Amino acid sequence: MNNEDLGRNLRLLCSYYKSVAEVCRRLNINRPQFNRYLSGRYKPSANTMRRFCEFFGVEEHEMLLPHSQFKLMVQVRPSKKADDVGEVLEVEHLAHLKELSGDHLDRYLGYYFEYYISMACPGKLLRTLVCLEKRGGQVYFQRTERLAEFESEKAYHGIYKGVAHFLSDRIFLSDYETLTDHEITQTILFPSFKNRVSRLTGLKLGVSGTGERMPCCARVLYEHIGMRVNIRKALALCGLYELDSPEIDQTILNSVSNGMKENEWHFRARF
Repeated sequence: MNNEDLGRNLRLLCSYYKSVAEVCRRLNINRPQFNRYLSGRYKPSANTMRRFCEFFGVEEHEMLLPHSQFKLMVQVRPSKKADDVGEVLEVEHLAHLKELSGDHLDRYLGYYFEYYISMACPGKLLRTLVCLEKRGGQVYFQRTERLAEFESEKAYHGIYKGVAHFLSDRIFLSDYETLTDHEITQTILFPSFKNRVSRLTGLKLGVSGTGERMPCCARVLYEHIGMRVNIRKALALCGLYELDSPEIDQTILNSVSNGMKENEWHFRARF
């Protein structure tokens, strides 16, 4: 083995990534220094070699093989990059979704009351608090449920955190339940084309909180309540409501009703 083989082996491994710049960024290594290794003029230190091997998913003795032998070895087994699905999705695919969303979600930032017929308590309306905020160019959100089986009991707060995207005139919200990690929820909303965002409607897909954990789909309504709110007071208004409660506007009940018409073949959202 010589340094030229090592350089060629490194270049081959880098070819499985979008660019050498991406490899340098993810390795947190100086580009001019990395170029010296790629050229075969310099051999990395023992510590740097271990970093390369851990990143690319190869052994040190494999990295030092003659290039023809190393190339054959790489061709017949999956690279670390191909196996590391979670990292690839985060770096490439989710970044692509963020680009597609652009700034379209900026006008939808702020706090909302979310309404839908409870999956855990059928026949009752659930109101939750949702906050959409932008950090680092990505829109994230938190959804907080406040539930108490009996009025005399202390309320339980379920926290859901997720990511929002805007694709082809639809708002997509994906979140997970953070306390038990037992649920992922998907919500798709119609955007508002009015000057002022007031209400958004769509569908929610999730799992009931009962022991059977039945997958359920329900119509949902988001009611915008401002960019800043008193969170304690807003949460105090969240929880389960009877369908005939005077505290719930009838137009909200009409929007989240889960009935289907005779000629409907699919459960559809309502504008």
